Amino acid sequence: MADLFKEKAEIYDSKDWEKELSAIGKMISSKIPFHDQMHVMDFGAGTGLLCSQVSPLVKKITAVDISEAMLEKLNLKPDLKTKVNAVCLNIMNTPIEGEFDMIISAFALHHVEDTNRLIQTFAEHLGAGSRVALVDIDEEDGSFHSEDNSGVFHCGFDRDNLKTTLKMNSFEHIEFVQTHFFKWDEKEYSAFLVTAIKV
Repeated sequence: MADLFKEKAEIYDSKDWEKELSAIGKMISSKIPFHDQMHVMDFGAGTGLLCSQVSPLVKKITAVDISEAMLEKLNLKPDLKTKVNAVCLNIMNTPIEGEFDMIISAFALHHVEDTNRLIQTFAEHLGAGSRVALVDIDEEDGSFHSEDNSGVFHCGFDRDNLKTTLKMNSFEHIEFVQTHFFKWDEKEYSAFLVTAIKV
């Protein structure tokens, strides 16, 4: 299978995107009680920009992505070597053994066609009382990925629909917060953070 993100891996660590993920990492950290014994999954970890924000707060991170090119960039970062294990895997087809204390993800959900199956898979990787913290784009007109939409299955998300999907898959205490508004190719988009607890 072709790596759809091979070219994007070369530019993903741009200063603007690094700044975005840094701010998101800080917001997640302000909402979630991380501790130094946690094993966290970063779903759609890319080049490790979110991992970089969270790894100092936890015991270890399993960075999951289907793009080998993205994970190669992650593996080159010396500050991630001690705590982050990169795994190139589709967890919906091949689950990871064991349970995680938390799953984090930033701007990866819209790249997965079956959102319900993905959230179900998250639940299967978490024990009772564990959490998810997921960041993505609010529903938009399709222009966010207008030039290259290969591997894009959703034009953002309706928050009520995503809340329903989380509830259907054993998540409760679901909270949405606005992360920020940002400009991309001269258009403004909004992003959200949703947190929830597996029951």
